[in-house]
Amino acid sequence: MSATAETVPGRGAPADTAPRRPAARPVGLLARRTFRDARIRTIGFAYLFAVASILNPVAYRHTYSTLAERLAFANSFGHNKAVVLFYGKAYDLLTVGGYSAWRTGGILAILAAIYGLLAGVRAFRAEEDTGRAELVLAAPVSRGTVYAGAIGGVAAGAALLWVAVLAGSLIGGLAAGGSAYLALAIVSMVPVFTGVGALASQLAPTRRVALELGGAVVVVAFLARVIADTSGGLGWLRWATPLGWAEELRPFTGAQPLVLIGPIVASTLALLGAWRLAERRDVGAGLLAARDSADPRLWLLSSPTAQALRGELGGMAVWLVSVGVFALIVGVISKSISSAGISPQLQREFAKLGEGSIVTPRGYLGFSFIIFVLVLSLFSCSQIAAARHEESEQRLETLLALPVGRVGWLVGRLVLALGGAIALALVAGLLAWLGAASQHVAPSLPRMLEAGTNCLPAAILFLGIAALAYAVAPRAAAGIAYGLVTVAFLWGLIGSLLGAPKWLVEVTPFAHVAAVPAQSFRVGAGAVMVAIGVLTAAVALPAFGRRDLTGA
Repeated sequence: MSATAETVPGRGAPADTAPRRPAARPVGLLARRTFRDARIRTIGFAYLFAVASILNPVAYRHTYSTLAERLAFANSFGHNKAVVLFYGKAYDLLTVGGYSAWRTGGILAILAAIYGLLAGVRAFRAEEDTGRAELVLAAPVSRGTVYAGAIGGVAAGAALLWVAVLAGSLIGGLAAGGSAYLALAIVSMVPVFTGVGALASQLAPTRRVALELGGAVVVVAFLARVIADTSGGLGWLRWATPLGWAEELRPFTGAQPLVLIGPIVASTLALLGAWRLAERRDVGAGLLAARDSADPRLWLLSSPTAQALRGELGGMAVWLVSVGVFALIVGVISKSISSAGISPQLQREFAKLGEGSIVTPRGYLGFSFIIFVLVLSLFSCSQIAAARHEESEQRLETLLALPVGRVGWLVGRLVLALGGAIALALVAGLLAWLGAASQHVAPSLPRMLEAGTNCLPAAILFLGIAALAYAVAPRAAAGIAYGLVTVAFLWGLIGSLLGAPKWLVEVTPFAHVAAVPAQSFRVGAGAVMVAIGVLTAAVALPAFGRRDLTGA
């Protein structure tokens, strides 16, 4: 043995006796951490994907059991441009697989794009905003290792979504091969828009700006798909948008797997381009210059509540525009529903829900406004989540160092949430009325504003419950609030359909919400929900005043 290869006692092994492989383990650890950091969002999306994949084929098979019913459905909905706007182009509505590819694939492809954008910005920009990227790079790991680990974590989340769609489709009774391909068509949007998020993260100086840039790309992609699907001579635009590629993959309706080349090439180019940009910039900075100074703007700084409103204006605007656009579309569609080929069996199922006849414009509007009840309840939860975010980032600690009381701060937050919910309710009622009035089928404006107001009792109830959860268990508050709303709404939908006892069905607050304007507003039930919400909020105030502030 040569002297250079010997181990000298007391001096350790020679440095060059074996090749090193330092990158494999750090990449895996970083990928695991990326996946773990986003686990709540990923599990939530996976749950939604699985439920949608189960319910759509089961409901279609159960509701449209004969060829005549399916033909009537296809003739009524397949060429309705307002419906196509939501779900995309339908290639075959006479089979369970074709319907599932249209209904499940159309919506979930959009949600997969949103998931990809959120995951990309979270992995590539939020880490730098919080300073964790600098801490990681202080260890003996390269930027390439960190970048590869982030991609691996997002890929693991996408794989979980694929499994969720596959499992849901199989439970729903679809063929294994077609289910796997449908899941692939949906999840193919994740890497494409992860690449969009990665590119936006290199350009933008903050996470918020990165989300705005990436969100604009998602909106453009969606609008291009809508134009291609609803305009006779512009079908070629479907090939210019990733969401159009998801349609052209055509699960269960003549698969075109070569279309996968589009998502593969686009995601590869986007991620490689983002990596080249990341190599050339400082950590924490963006290629777009950030403003280091600006003239002081003192508006909405007169109180903690006004300051919270100032910080939430962008988010509030998104909620208002989203609710308003959806309400307008619901109003426009309400006329076509009256002559839709809805089977008698489906009408009986809706009757079980207590929403009346859905084949009339009033009935359809009443049923649709149950969705707005859900939306406003989720808005209430989001406001408590925003309050918790302010605490976790230690901004609340700085604010309370001023002559500001804890209880007063939380009261202001609750008032702000209530004001936002009222604004959303009025916008929903007004724009649904405008949409229906444009088709000459509208109930009166006061009646539609009443439909919007009908959404408020449940929103106040869940606002109070969320506030109590925040006061008692701040770290788990968002999960508790969103979970209760989701479970309560789903049980309200499927409890009656499953034949559960009436008392058990009525456990959920959504069972006590009337389908206004088709039904009369339930004053008693609304008063009880408001009272419970106010009571739980009143309990939350002193509980919050006594507990310690907690970080992330």
